[in-house]
Amino acid sequence: MAATIAPSRFSRRRWLAHALWAAPSLVAGDAGWVEPDWIAVRTRRMSDAPKTRFVQFTDVHHKGNDARLRRLVELVNGLGPDFACFTGDLIEEARFAAPALDILAGLRCPLFGVPGNHDHWSRADFGAFRRTFAATGGAWMMDEVRVAPGGRVRMMGFDRSMARLRPEPGVFNLVLMHYPAWADDLPFRAELLLAGHTHGGQVRVPFYGALATPQESGRYEMGAYETPAGPLYVNPGIGTLLMDVRLNCRPELTVFEV
Repeated sequence: MAATIAPSRFSRRRWLAHALWAAPSLVAGDAGWVEPDWIAVRTRRMSDAPKTRFVQFTDVHHKGNDARLRRLVELVNGLGPDFACFTGDLIEEARFAAPALDILAGLRCPLFGVPGNHDHWSRADFGAFRRTFAATGGAWMMDEVRVAPGGRVRMMGFDRSMARLRPEPGVFNLVLMHYPAWADDLPFRAELLLAGHTHGGQVRVPFYGALATPQESGRYEMGAYETPAGPLYVNPGIGTLLMDVRLNCRPELTVFEV
């Protein structure tokens, strides 16, 4: 007598059972070992005939992971932008400032940036930040204005106060700030606002979004928004906070063409 073959439904059920058991491990592996170092490069073209190209990165939260920060510098250098913008939280502890700044010194374009809350809380020497950023041809900006190479882009770097800085006509006014919620309070309109702080939530659920974002995020999680102060882009950051985990929220280097 010929041997009988078990119905295929049985094998499908077994496969499904194994898949359900494996899914948490696969998700955990992606969140803990894949996504945190899988930097996405995304481009936003804001003009039909762009004349200036720059990048934004934010929220590095350097805690000794030199390889991750070196990879970021390699990506920026490979893109060859006119300049780079940093929107806060390079470190959490002052002892990591020197190694992080040493790596950023390898950038081959001017670097402009503003502090984040963790930079302030670390009590690091901002003089070292100023020297490193200036050595690239850029600037560490604390409620200050700088004009980017080429003269088309005028940057306003906000740290504590919104009272002193205002846009100017005839140029591309670019706002650098750490907190996206500030977009709702700025007393003027600019061509582009860049912020960080939210990390995109680090863990995002499909069809829902971030499980949580920090204070001063407002209604903004990540990506592009239209605000009363102008177009806002919230970069989800490079590093992580509390746990080195990202899920459906890759670290990002954003390229802007204006």
